[in-house]
Amino acid sequence: MDLPESFVIRESGSRILNPLDPAKLDQLGRSLRLPPGSRLLDLACGKGEALCTWARDLGFTGAGVDISRAFLADAEARAEELGVAEAVRFVHGDAAEHVAEEPVEVVSCLGASWIGGGEGWETHVSGTVALMRRSLAPGGMLLLGEPWWRRVPETREALDGCYAGSVESYAELPALLDLLDHEGLDVVGATVADPDSWDRYAAPQWLSVRRWLDRHPRHPLADEMREDLSVAPRCHLLHQREHLGWGVFTLMPR
Repeated sequence: MDLPESFVIRESGSRILNPLDPAKLDQLGRSLRLPPGSRLLDLACGKGEALCTWARDLGFTGAGVDISRAFLADAEARAEELGVAEAVRFVHGDAAEHVAEEPVEVVSCLGASWIGGGEGWETHVSGTVALMRRSLAPGGMLLLGEPWWRRVPETREALDGCYAGSVESYAELPALLDLLDHEGLDVVGATVADPDSWDRYAAPQWLSVRRWLDRHPRHPLADEMREDLSVAPRCHLLHQREHLGWGVFTLMPR
């Protein structure tokens, strides 16, 4: 059980595997206004940057769960680097099946609502919220990172550039907020990516792919990664940057 190698190659030069930059990630943690010792479960945690930096700066403790062994190795190394290895732990497993042994104050899923299963954004979000609530202590908070259409694409080229099969692949923001309300959740905070932080997330992947190709010109994945490098910059600069929003909603069950 692991992620395809192509994902690991693209993300090899990044610590935050979503469109928040370090300042916005710090802002998000501080916006929760929780005391040191607060416990966090991060589902699909990637390289664990949120958990590690919040443990260092805010005194949080907790666990991250991810399917990628490579990402978790980086997360454990980061915890050692920041001196928080005693406060956090990382679990290799399917986040879609993980429930905390004891309820925690914060449950996060930052950009991986596909773990909720089913087809379409509504099913993904509802399923992920239901899973997260199973680990949440009374009075706790959910952190849901999710994309939406800033501007609905009007052409097939724009949809393809956003890696979207159809307009229904992502929500429009009013519909997403309506769904969260229907799920009995109050929105008590939002940390939203801007075009610069989107660039910070997307552009380093291109350099990572190019350097990997230079080192592995005859690798079985070389043709796939060469195609990825020829397409990804145009997709981001011409389409994703204009059409897609992304942000983390801080949610409290009513």
